[in-house]
Amino acid sequence: MKDNDMDDKKIIYYQDELNDDFAQSKIEPVKIDGNYKYIRKNPIWNITAFLLYRVIATTSAFVYTKLKFNMKIVNKKVLKKCKNQGYFVYLNHTQEILDTLIPTLATFPKRVYIIAHPNNVSIKGLKTANKMLGALPIPGDLESSKNFLNAIETYIKKKKVIAIYPEAHVWPYYTKIRNFKEVSFRYPVKLDTPVFSVTCTYSEKKNKKPKIIIYVDGPFYPNKNKSQKDAEKILRDEVYNKMVERSKNSTFEYIKYVKKD
Repeated sequence: MKDNDMDDKKIIYYQDELNDDFAQSKIEPVKIDGNYKYIRKNPIWNITAFLLYRVIATTSAFVYTKLKFNMKIVNKKVLKKCKNQGYFVYLNHTQEILDTLIPTLATFPKRVYIIAHPNNVSIKGLKTANKMLGALPIPGDLESSKNFLNAIETYIKKKKVIAIYPEAHVWPYYTKIRNFKEVSFRYPVKLDTPVFSVTCTYSEKKNKKPKIIIYVDGPFYPNKNKSQKDAEKILRDEVYNKMVERSKNSTFEYIKYVKKD
């Protein structure tokens, strides 16, 4: 992998691969309780959400990612195997704003809902827009958990896409895949739903910001002959290993990550 000049390179020191978070925006999250509406039935809300998502956000995302990152998506054809059903996509978490756009572009024209931290629906001036764009905040109690799971199942049955960032925390421009737990794979195992991996990699381009190449792989299917727990672990390992393999295509380190002693 090629380094940019060390004098210009930002260095981030980390201790805990699972829990360290380097997102720049710090927001006080609202608590997601039983009153939170994961599914909206109001027709005006849904029409507005459709226009915002499909006409404004998707078009803007195509332009933004092309101009800023010259982004390219590789192997998207594999998604055709599941075009007539819902599925899950798992992605590495290396951008704050862009990671809200990559699932939409990678799985276009399908509608995507992203499992997200409550921060995403707590931002003043943007929380309503983020809800309309498909943010599904992690629940904060038992009642909201039931509503959350019902929303996931409902959207999968409607042949939509659920996007998950299993690394959970943002490490900007990180070129490897961090270890992640199998807990988020309980959804596709329970619903017997296919899974794809979507891996973001970085390569050099003329200006200092790297070019982004996205790799789509799959589908991976839950093993019906195993227990729920074992099937989660097997599916997690398949996705993780493929993402690690694809991450080796990164050829440019924009930010250097160093583990503290």
